[in-house]
Amino acid sequence: MRQIPNFVQSLQQLIASPSISSTQESWDQGNSDIINILATWFETLGFDINIQPVPGTRNKFNLLAKLGSGEGGLLLAGHSDTVPFDENRWQSDPLKVLSKEDKFYGLGTCDMKGFFAFILQACEHIKKQDLKKPLYILATADEETTMAGARYFSENQFVKPDAAIIGEPTNLVPVIMHKGHMSHRIKVQGKSGHSSTPEFGVNAIEIMSEVITALLQLKQTLSLNFQNESFDVPSPTLNLGAISGGDNANRICGQCALDLDMRALPGMADSELIQLLAECLAPLAEKYPGRITFDELHPSSPSFEQAKESELATLSEHVSGHQCCAVNYATEAPFIQQLGCQTIVMGPGSIAQAHQPNEFLAFSEITKTQHMLEKMINHYCY
Repeated sequence: MRQIPNFVQSLQQLIASPSISSTQESWDQGNSDIINILATWFETLGFDINIQPVPGTRNKFNLLAKLGSGEGGLLLAGHSDTVPFDENRWQSDPLKVLSKEDKFYGLGTCDMKGFFAFILQACEHIKKQDLKKPLYILATADEETTMAGARYFSENQFVKPDAAIIGEPTNLVPVIMHKGHMSHRIKVQGKSGHSSTPEFGVNAIEIMSEVITALLQLKQTLSLNFQNESFDVPSPTLNLGAISGGDNANRICGQCALDLDMRALPGMADSELIQLLAECLAPLAEKYPGRITFDELHPSSPSFEQAKESELATLSEHVSGHQCCAVNYATEAPFIQQLGCQTIVMGPGSIAQAHQPNEFLAFSEITKTQHMLEKMINHYCY
């Protein structure tokens, strides 16, 4: 019988298998290597393996592993990709695990390849015949960009577990609410010309300045009219992230573009924010006919909320020793929740380490995470 690696060995193999997701094609990588590694390990443990190509991606795949039979059960989910990195800002090789000062350093140690190393060890001694309900392991593609893997999985309704745990780094604090995320690009089409004769041109930057004024008014409106005190930033947010336009100081700017993101509170539909954005820009669109447009930059991610009174939320508080909370960032939770299961976000490591140079997973997380996984598997599958 083939042997599975121990925790450190599995973590080393996962980190050494690069699977960067990026909107820049030069950085973007496929994830087939890490999916095949996970498939081999879980197949060795007796899981049935289903590898799914994710449409619309560059050679990306989801993995669904299943142990046991019947309805319901537990889904343990995570993403197989990482963000890009700047090697010059790392004090060690990002693709090699460095054990130092009671920490494992490496790209993806906490966000979130390390979670699969924990799952592997928790599953090592499970006997299929003892399970009353199935245990599922899901590894998705492209969470760091489009969330294409989770979208595809939820749209096809491959399984319907009783509960799902997404192991994003939360310091094992159960997260039952988070904001959504959407990003748009506003374009202004002017008319270029020589700066000495402004009457013959239309300056796109000047129009964009009016757009920005309107957006800042919308930002204030959102802050005043929508509040959820569960969040440390209690209102929806609107961020002006990037702007570009023009080509020379002595030219009338012919084009200008502004990229922004908006983060909706639970209970706010994406369509509601888009409507507010459209209404904000409508007077200027009327003032400058045909010159102002806005388009989605990336598919939006909806907000997420799991009822605090649910069995999973109550159990997660008991197992973790932490109260449920809300966070400002987005995860795959709303897509997994669409399977019809109770869903929480809870995993080892700190979100403060995610997307940072010298990302690490503390040794102190190991025993606590193994305890959490064993308790959850026992509750939902035995």
